Amino acid sequence: MPLLKIENLKVYYPVRGGFFRRVVDHVKAVNDISFELQPGETYGLVGESGCGKTTTGRTIVGLNHATAGKIVFEGTDLARLSRKEFQHYRKDIQMIFQDPYSSLNPKKRVADIIAEPIRNFEKLPREQEREKVREVMEKVGLSPDSMFKYPHEFSGGQRQRIGIARALTLNPKLIIADEPVSALDVSVQAQVLNFMKDIQKEFGLTYLFISHDLGIIRHMCDRIGIMYRGRFVEEGTSDEIYENPQHIYTKRLLSAIPNGDPENRAAQKQYREKINNEFRQAFRDYFDEEGKPYHLKPVSHTHSVALP
Repeated sequence: MPLLKIENLKVYYPVRGGFFRRVVDHVKAVNDISFELQPGETYGLVGESGCGKTTTGRTIVGLNHATAGKIVFEGTDLARLSRKEFQHYRKDIQMIFQDPYSSLNPKKRVADIIAEPIRNFEKLPREQEREKVREVMEKVGLSPDSMFKYPHEFSGGQRQRIGIARALTLNPKLIIADEPVSALDVSVQAQVLNFMKDIQKEFGLTYLFISHDLGIIRHMCDRIGIMYRGRFVEEGTSDEIYENPQHIYTKRLLSAIPNGDPENRAAQKQYREKINNEFRQAFRDYFDEEGKPYHLKPVSHTHSVALP
């Protein structure tokens, strides 16, 4: 049984116009997507900026309202719950935000930031709460002695670890990581990503990993969904997506991955130009009249592609 099952999820935002500000159209940020997460796996959502991947994550955690579709978590459709009913499940689904500084309250000490979920859900005695904060700070590689500091006194990597510590305090089953390392230096990125894999093994976590960096996605994810204009264009295992891409948009994304070998740069540039030309020429073969992807069709048991 999947831990999380998304069925035909839609998230539309109204466009208002005219003197009476009537709804004249909708921005279809997420337009009919479906996927599953099995316990303990990492599922990657990939796509360019504005494709709807962050909106998907925020809708799952309850920060955005689903226009239609189902968000089934452990057999319960979260999209049909009231705010009060959803509160029971909120501690099992936590989120790590993209910017490690703006997601932390600059007026609060680290001890209070990490303890906030505990105060909202568990209401432990102060000494037990402080002990749990110390414990989780040690788990993420931060010294408990620094719990009374403010966020601006930490480096970018340390601030992201504070965000991870806050997400771990309630022992969640699912963590939605929204580009958790995009604001960090490359050397710090590797440390945070490896740390996230370590704690996944230790705590049995399930990740929904959102990113536009395909190199990071390959390092982290078991299965991948490629998004474009609010829909999936391809879904499959990591090996299937990287070794046997079927959709022209997926090929275009993969061709954009930088090649660090100077001897292969010319060949990589030629390949990128070839894929870009193919994308322009074959656009109508992969997208409908409105320029939107078709619905997914299976090409194997684990691999699906948006084809007419």
